[in-house]
Amino acid sequence: MWTKQFWIDVVERAVKTFAQAAVAAIGANATGMLDVDFAAVIGVAGLAAVASLLTSVASAPASTKGTASLTNNVTYVEK
Repeated sequence: MWTKQFWIDVVERAVKTFAQAAVAAIGANATGMLDVDFAAVIGVAGLAAVASLLTSVASAPASTKGTASLTNNVTYVEK
């Protein structure tokens, strides 16, 4: 949990979750882009990102490869 790669994984998941929740919230309010309550969209997406972050941190002890993933099928390729 205290590795750089772990936190890169956590942030990547949180950013993806934020984007997915924002798209879903905008799509749910499909009356038109000018009518979207962007404060609500950011609130919902932010809450989803926090939930993702907490889930990754909570799953850290279960990971055997030191990543934010619960699966052990993670392989990193050095660049």
